[in-house]
Amino acid sequence: MKQDSEIILQCQGVTKQVKTPSNDADDNVLTILRTIDLQVKSGETLAIIGASGSGKTTLLSLLAGLDVPSNGEIFLKGLPLHQYDEEQRSQVRANHVGFIFQSFLLITSLTALENVMLPAELAGDSDAKHKAEAMLQRVGLGSRFDHYPSQLSGGEQQRVAIARAFISQPDILFADEPTGNLDATTGETINQLLFELNEQQGTTLVLVTHDNELAQRCQRQLTMHAGEFVQQEATMAEVG
Repeated sequence: MKQDSEIILQCQGVTKQVKTPSNDADDNVLTILRTIDLQVKSGETLAIIGASGSGKTTLLSLLAGLDVPSNGEIFLKGLPLHQYDEEQRSQVRANHVGFIFQSFLLITSLTALENVMLPAELAGDSDAKHKAEAMLQRVGLGSRFDHYPSQLSGGEQQRVAIARAFISQPDILFADEPTGNLDATTGETINQLLFELNEQQGTTLVLVTHDNELAQRCQRQLTMHAGEFVQQEATMAEVG
């Protein structure tokens, strides 16, 4: 696949199939994604929307290098994720990727500060502590450094997760239903914070959501149904 320097993420002919228990060999393969083609430009914000079971979270995990496709090619920063083993993909994620999950996925045995420090420490950043403190201040948790996840509200936990995602200034950020576990008011606050930080750092954002209002904040929306893209529209001037 020819690579364009403005394209940070590109996939072609991506499919994902998994085996399921069945007595009939012809019925024990479930197709989750069907021939996905996608290009994302550096600095773009993209929302992938669709009903539960449409394949959007599976696609996000492939794009982020958490899993590999059954067929097809995926390039992140020109790197062939579809050819890499888990160790290689882990290195790509450490160098280029940030994550925000619906269920926060904070490490319960670490404080808020330690959770945010972790990606920077793993990347060998000697200034991880000071950067983590600054990020927590930025998301409004300057008084919560030493609190554990169990001592934080859902909104506070997601603020910690956002700080953790941005601390290493990733090239691309993947967010999977980032406000799905939050009430409407808290969710709106988190959304505002997410887009403010994203704009400040110039990060490429790929967001999975079933919330149309949240999706409309992105420059482009793609709708998934039964493992395929069925709709595309832009709400802002096309990137580039």
